[in-house]
Amino acid sequence: MIIPVRCFSCGGLVAHKWEEFSESIAAGMEMNVVLDDLGFERYCCRRMFVSHLDLIEEVAPFSAALE
Repeated sequence: MIIPVRCFSCGGLVAHKWEEFSESIAAGMEMNVVLDDLGFERYCCRRMFVSHLDLIEEVAPFSAALE
């Protein structure tokens, strides 16, 4: 779905770094290097990026049927 705005555990802001993270991963950089460069040191915030599945494109067509 959509990346959460804040970390579930510590409440730190994470969503504002999602585009930079996904572009860096698509460019072929290693995930741990990208997370270090973005300044995410806590494992709970790093988990938000590592475990996120971007499913919005798959779910979006079904949202119009609920209206």
